[in-house]
Amino acid sequence: MPMRAALLQRLLAIALAIACAVAPPLASGAAADAARPTTALSRIKDLADIEGVRQNQLVGYGLVVGLNGTGDTLNNSPFTRQSLTAMLERLGVNTRGANLRTANVAAVMVTANLPAFSTQGTRLDVTVSALGDASSLQGGTLLVTPLLGADGEVYAVAQGPIAIAGFAAQGAAASITQGVPTVGRIANGALIEREIEFRLDLQRGLRLALRNPDFTTARRIALAINEFMGAPIAEPLNPSAVAIRVPERHPGNIVSLITDIEQLRVEPDIPARVIIDERSGIVVMGRDVRVSTVAVAQGNLTVTIAEQPMVAQPEPLSLGETAVVPRTTVQVDTEGERRLALVEAGVSLRELVDGLNALGVGPRDLIAILQAIKAAGALQAEIEVM
Repeated sequence: MPMRAALLQRLLAIALAIACAVAPPLASGAAADAARPTTALSRIKDLADIEGVRQNQLVGYGLVVGLNGTGDTLNNSPFTRQSLTAMLERLGVNTRGANLRTANVAAVMVTANLPAFSTQGTRLDVTVSALGDASSLQGGTLLVTPLLGADGEVYAVAQGPIAIAGFAAQGAAASITQGVPTVGRIANGALIEREIEFRLDLQRGLRLALRNPDFTTARRIALAINEFMGAPIAEPLNPSAVAIRVPERHPGNIVSLITDIEQLRVEPDIPARVIIDERSGIVVMGRDVRVSTVAVAQGNLTVTIAEQPMVAQPEPLSLGETAVVPRTTVQVDTEGERRLALVEAGVSLRELVDGLNALGVGPRDLIAILQAIKAAGALQAEIEVM
């Protein structure tokens, strides 16, 4: 028996040595990470919003004072005159019937976004835009301006000096303008006076609103949440929404649940789409754009006519007159070097772009070629023209 045990141990050692010699070495560190397949995973936080957690837009009308002669012309802006008169009356100054000619006041619209769960007493940034014919708001100060919500209630009050990014300067015969001097910004210029009631802690269910609606992405989000929680609490309702039921025995509150869900990563699915901007000639193609077998030829007939008139001088003492002799050069380019190119079926986006670049196709011609391929039924993607 001892001899048989020793023989078995020796055979096991030989087999282990052969396996180590034949097996490839294991990758470690950066080499192992490079060997793994890479996928475009994104956080649910970057793919969807929590329904009810949103900003609210605020707007108000006010006056900017302290401008260096760049304000509204009161004769051309009656609303500025009326606002100035009403403001002075509230301060105890009667200007009814007076001929106001100040150019240091401008009527403006004040806009801001009220963040979700903003508390009373906190501040937010506001944007100030000229409403009349003021040429610049540089150096101006916004007077107290109530900011209203969609329900007509006052949620914030704005006031403060305006900072603008542009400027305007002019002289007797020239002027220069950089940026937009009639729009400015006041950092922390508004004080929140009213809160929007929304009890998130009392919610027993949530809905995720996808920023890019898609059936596959919504299903993947629901599967990732259910796998993480270990229970079927998420269900895709449509391409835009995923419903989540708050578990009764969840160890934390709803804020901790949202925090855990937001950090989960899924791979979003995007449709095959080609975006075309006709005005700027920009073409953007998604990664899943595919083309069936199709032949593409691109070429145009270009005729160039150049006029270079030549002045003919008469010989000395010939009593001749100076004359202008026309000289015209006509060139015709049929682009004969352009050939018919064959695009194979199922080519990738990179191969499609390389093939079109080999034809010498510019952005403008690329738009026409893609539309022609789509009309032929060979482009397996949706074309959207902006």
